[in-house]
Parts: sequence; structure tokens; C-alpha cells
Amino acid sequence: MAQQSSDLTTSLVNIGQSNLAGDKRALYLKLFSGEMFKGFQHNAIARDLVMKRTLKNGKSLQFIYTGRTTAEYHTPGNAILGNSDGAPPVAEKTVTVDDLLISSAFVYDLDETLSHYDLRSEISRKIGYALAEKYDRLIFRAIARGARAASPVSATNFAEPGGTQIRVGSSTNESDAFSSTALVAAFYDAAAAMDEKGISSDGRCAVLNPRQYYELIQAVGSNGLVNRDAQGTALQGGNGVIEIAGIHIYKSMNIPFLGKYGTKFGGTTGQTSPGNTGDFIGPALEDASGATGGINNDYGTASEFGAVSAGLIFQREAAACVEAIGPQVQVTSGDVSVIYQGDVILGRLAMGADYLNPAAAVELYVGASAPSAF
Repeated sequence: MAQQSSDLTTSLVNIGQSNLAGDKRALYLKLFSGEMFKGFQHNAIARDLVMKRTLKNGKSLQFIYTGRTTAEYHTPGNAILGNSDGAPPVAEKTVTVDDLLISSAFVYDLDETLSHYDLRSEISRKIGYALAEKYDRLIFRAIARGARAASPVSATNFAEPGGTQIRVGSSTNESDAFSSTALVAAFYDAAAAMDEKGISSDGRCAVLNPRQYYELIQAVGSNGLVNRDAQGTALQGGNGVIEIAGIHIYKSMNIPFLGKYGTKFGGTTGQTSPGNTGDFIGPALEDASGATGGINNDYGTASEFGAVSAGLIFQREAAACVEAIGPQVQVTSGDVSVIYQGDVILGRLAMGADYLNPAAAVELYVGASAPSAF
């Protein structure tokens, strides 16, 4: 939370210039920024779960990743010039900032006058939701891609471990993704794999869809959850309170899940749609490769992701995120407001993400075959 408060302060200082004068301008900016950040922070999960750095100049940042080295005995009289094998091997990952991401709305003065509610605050909050949704989706896609990749460090006799894919259940049905017993077994398998690959236990977490999360909670007395003393709203909040094998569990509608975002009904899932879901519940994955407009990293296409991914388990080194512009608010005013009889409220940010250490990423999947690397 301290980091988020710092980001909020920084963004308020650099909030974008407008022509509003004096106290009115300050009041508008404070109102819109507060509501937008409230919406963003409430919905954004991935921002504080991965390696995040702020970019001050340039278009990209480099993250270094070193492999293991060995210990050897010294021979008296020999010069010490580094290990004879040349270790440790080093790999560099460059993460580029994607194009400016924006969400905006025009507020007509007459609509605001005739309404019985605070229209601008509500719009600002929804802008924050939209930015947070895209932010999380890109980072989760980067982590899933890393779970399918080999290590970037592959020196002779020093090949580092790559990503991990773990099957949930043993049938070919998508319903395995919602089995608390199968999920718990997958969690312990993932923890063991990360232990074996030398990944720190600090900062391990998992992101599941809401129905998976609540399946685990319903079996909290018997399914291997560690902190069983957490109850009530704390347990059901979905904010990493419960854990399995030292892995904190979060819920999100923004993970790649069976070819969609967050949820899927019908088919062999065993999940019945609650009805009237609208157009934004469980949308299909979009293309987000480097060939897609506005995208400068590779988050994969819909076909590359496939339709069997069913959750993510990772440690903070799994992915890297760079921010050139943190979440900010801008609003029109003055002559523009007079001409159009209203204001445009704009939320913006500039960020990019990519996987960093594949060994720290685990992708859960259902079905007989693991999804392919890309």
C-alpha cells in the first residue's frame, strides 16, 4: 500500500495540465484523481505481485538474470581469475513500454445538471476499472507465456530451468479446473517444482478465477489450506488471505481461463451461467502480439494461448513490468468546455510487461496436452 500511495502522490503532482483556474481546477483534479485511483487500486492485482520499475527516460528497461555458478577448490600457486567454467551465465531481458493506454468519457453539462447523482465521480471510477483491467490482463498473459518458455540462460552445462505447466485433474473435462481436490494437488505440485528449481518462497502467489477461489473456500476445513483461522469477510475477500503450500491465493476475472478471460460456462465445465451476463463477462481472448497496434511486447494471440489454461501460480521474479506514465487523470476546461458544453475526463497510463524468469512461473491447465510455447 505504501508503494501505491507513493504512486498516487506522484501522479497527482504530474496530473496533466488543464485550463481550470485556481481552486476550481484543484477541486476537479482531486475529485477525478481520487475516484479514478480508487477504481484502479481496487481492481488491479498484478501491479504489486511482479517486478515493477519506473522508466524515466527512453522506451525500454533492461532486467538482468543470472544463472548458477559452482564452487571449486583452489590449487596453491594458481591465480584466481574466475571459475574455469566461466559461470555464472547472464541473460538480459528488455521490456518495452507499449503505446499510451487511455480510457475517456465526455460529460455533458446538461446531463450532469439534470442528474440526481455525482456523474463525474462514477465515470472517473469506471475509467480506473478499465485501466486496471487491461493492466492485469497484459501481465497475466506475460506470466502464462513465461510458464511455457525455456530459460533464457542456456550456457553449456549451465542450462537453467524453464517454466512449469501442471495439469489439474486427470480427465479431459474442463470441470477439473473447478475441483478443489485437484486444485490443491496442483498447488503442492507447483510448490515442489519451484522448490526444485531454486525459486524463493518469498512472494509466491496464485491467481484463480472467482469460482475456483470459492470452491477452495467451501472446502476450507479439509482441502489443505494453511491458514484455516481466517474466516468471514477476510477469508472471502479474495485478496491473498488464504494460502496453500505457502502460496497466497488471489481471485481475478482477468486471467486467461479456458480461452476466455476469467470464466467460462457450458461445455464440459460443469458450470451453469447465472444468466444475463452481458457482453463483458467471459470475453474471448484478443490478439496482443507485437503485430497488434499499440503493442510493443509479445502477449500472444488468442490461438497461441489456446483454450486449456486454468490458473497461474508464480513468484514475483516471473514477470517484469515497466511504467513510463503511472495512472493519471486529465480533464478539459476553459474555452474547450464552453465550446462543447461539457468536459472530457481522460485516464491514461503507459506500461509494458514481459516474462523474466520462466522458472518462477507455473501455468495450470486441463486436458491431456499442455498448451504450446510461443
